[in-house]
Amino acid sequence: MNEPAHPNGAAQAALPSEPKGYSIDVRLFLAIITTTMAIAFTAGVMLGPTDPALVGPILSRMGISIDLPLPLPDVRAGRDANYPAPQFASMAGGYARDAALSSGGSANSSSKKAKAAEITSSGESILQDEEGNIILRQPRRLPTEHVATLGYKIKETHVNIDTPVLEGQGTNVPYDREVTYDTLNQTKEGTLLRDQSTPSGQHLLVDIKNVEAAFLNSESRLATAMQDAVTAAGLTMLSYHCHSLHPAGVSCVGVLLESHISFHTWPDEGVITLDLFTTSHKPLLPALPAIEELFGVPRVNPLTGEKEECFTLWSHELRGFRTEDERKRHYLDDESDLSNWITSPLEVVYKKQIVGRLTEAGQRIDVWDAKEREDMPSYKDGLKGGWGVDDPRWLSNEHASPQRMLFVNGALMSQSESERELHESLVQPAMFAHPAPKNVGILGGGEGAALREVLRHKTVEKVTMVELDKEMVEIAKEHLPAMSNCTDIVGSADSCFDDERTDLIFGNAFTYVLENAESSNFDVMIVDLLDPKYHVELTDAKIVNAMVSSLSPNGVMAMQVGVAPSIHDPRADMGMFKERELLINHLEANPDVAAICVYEESHCGRWEPNSFLVACRDVSCRKHWYAETDEVDYQIYERIGGTKSGEPSLIHFDGATQRSFQMPPRAWETIYCRREPEPFECAYRGLDMDKELFEYYPDDDDASAFEVRSMDGDDTSAVFAKVDIPEGSYIMPTHLAASFEVSDDSITNIRGVLQTEGVEKATVIEDFVEFIDTHGHASLQVGSGKNYVEIGGSFLMRTTQDEMAANVRRWVPPHPAGGRPTYSPVYDRHRHSFDVFLVASRDIKAGEEVMKPVGLWE
Repeated sequence: MNEPAHPNGAAQAALPSEPKGYSIDVRLFLAIITTTMAIAFTAGVMLGPTDPALVGPILSRMGISIDLPLPLPDVRAGRDANYPAPQFASMAGGYARDAALSSGGSANSSSKKAKAAEITSSGESILQDEEGNIILRQPRRLPTEHVATLGYKIKETHVNIDTPVLEGQGTNVPYDREVTYDTLNQTKEGTLLRDQSTPSGQHLLVDIKNVEAAFLNSESRLATAMQDAVTAAGLTMLSYHCHSLHPAGVSCVGVLLESHISFHTWPDEGVITLDLFTTSHKPLLPALPAIEELFGVPRVNPLTGEKEECFTLWSHELRGFRTEDERKRHYLDDESDLSNWITSPLEVVYKKQIVGRLTEAGQRIDVWDAKEREDMPSYKDGLKGGWGVDDPRWLSNEHASPQRMLFVNGALMSQSESERELHESLVQPAMFAHPAPKNVGILGGGEGAALREVLRHKTVEKVTMVELDKEMVEIAKEHLPAMSNCTDIVGSADSCFDDERTDLIFGNAFTYVLENAESSNFDVMIVDLLDPKYHVELTDAKIVNAMVSSLSPNGVMAMQVGVAPSIHDPRADMGMFKERELLINHLEANPDVAAICVYEESHCGRWEPNSFLVACRDVSCRKHWYAETDEVDYQIYERIGGTKSGEPSLIHFDGATQRSFQMPPRAWETIYCRREPEPFECAYRGLDMDKELFEYYPDDDDASAFEVRSMDGDDTSAVFAKVDIPEGSYIMPTHLAASFEVSDDSITNIRGVLQTEGVEKATVIEDFVEFIDTHGHASLQVGSGKNYVEIGGSFLMRTTQDEMAANVRRWVPPHPAGGRPTYSPVYDRHRHSFDVFLVASRDIKAGEEVMKPVGLWE
């Protein structure tokens, strides 16, 4: 055979007949590997904690059997001999059983029998025969971090047991060890039976640092503290088990009749973390001070020689499964504000209970001081401390003052750092929506902040405040004094509750309304209660109608209505705010309610914006609600005036704030339009993107869709289409969007100036008023006092009474129900657009005159 040609054309060189290097016999290699594995396995059996199922047959072939009584003795110091070493006991029992099975007989049939067992202080396990000869020696191999780690591991981790466990049992345990379902909830003299009908419990986590190292390394001291803590909590210790660890630290667990307590310590770091879980109905929070005292043994600073203050983080949770009614009733449920703001989060680095009381009126009132990890000092903190611009304390959480928080039945009512923003937003919009409120009612508001805001108004002659809980007022006076402080208000007493205009009545506010609806005649009523989710009375049509009847003919009512909605919320009557929707439905159905406005405020200190509602008995309140910024600022000056200190009377509310309240956020519109059937106006939330825009450009005839012609024999002009315009197209939208707004008051003032004696005739002003009368129209929002005046090419269009000749109409047709709805976030958000835009009412041909119908904006 010819050799293949090399690529270069030369013949390929022959390969050497002998391979270079060393040759290895594959069979020999496999034999070596197999032998090595066998030796390693045998060594592992002899030296490591091996599964008895594997080692039994091997020991049997070696002629070793194990016949040991259990429990095995343990000679390590400190361990009770009656307690077996679990690892060795299971190993020995497994060896004996497997050896017997492998030999075809019992374990006693082997020639060598292990009669003695010993576990040395180092943890080494030894088996000896009858003569004392060592049959098997198994050194203790400590846990390793990885399965591939071989050999003995030096005792350097924080999890290895070095000293004996410390164990004990509770004494005089007051319970029946034979509790069954048959005896459940039965009463026996001297016997305590657990109520296990509700699978729920309480969980308390406590972390403490700056603790004495010697205390954290002492089993006995920690065990004593654990038992004392259990006793202080009113719980029952059944048994406990503690381990000292290497190089330091202790882990303990206590079994309670009610569940368990456990903790772990880091002496060098001065830290202990404790976990207490109980199924008892007794509250755990009262035990917290005792736990802090028992385990918070302060360490000494080696540099200063002084004791360091122990620092505690804690969290409380309700666990398990409870009925919805039980969850609503419990003020520490994970849906409550008190749980979410205070008791549950560990990041609240400072929390101190000031008041925790169940009042005679049946309310749970809690006052807490709290500070979160990310809280930084406020302006007041720096002012009080006199800090400079570059002072590092501005960036230190340690120097931030905690804020005081008030909770009622677990719901957050107010916070010291943001209560002014909250109560000004609740009270002032309603007060300024009335021209001159004299008689004011407040439902609730026991902390006094709403009363304080009402008393700022000089027009107010009487305030009737109906508060359910006398203890609430007492707590507010003592622990929340700023909320009822009227010292700085000119003409008021130091305490708002002592103002001569205040009539404080203790009783149920809803009962009061029902009994006094016809005689109250409130110009403004402030409902300073929790939102409708917490007050089912606000979903009762009878009570809502009584509240409306309590108002004067032009009266205004304001209230909080919960967290602001989101555009992702479901239909309002189906979601979590269905109570709010039902309240609004009752107000809409009441014929005495002429206007309902909703607004939000995001500076109330909550995680989400607060929402509020104002309801008016007369549409004239819209005029004040939509007032210009300068109008509101002037009213503030007129009605409220100054203070004794010279500080501003209002720190948050002003004309610009009211301007932000006039247009509800998009979410209100979105949720409103998910009603079924969909409200009529929801079809006009934006210009139809499928329709064309036809513009008028006076300076660009080629681009303009219209032309203006002078009519023969007439001083007027007319507008004609230059192109075909399909029905529904927008007519001169740019010009119409430039229409200016003028109020009724402004027009009245202008006319008044013209009629003033001694004032020279101002032709320009007279012409301006005539132009407004001719080309302006009142807003479709009745009562708003606004007018829109066309100033573009659209005002040149002629009008006609011939419906067939008219070919333009308002963009938004008249509401089928006539007028605008009492409540409609859509009209509130788009009131300007609804008042100006025009569309083609039919197809308009090129050359055809564009004409408006008479009464277009009526």
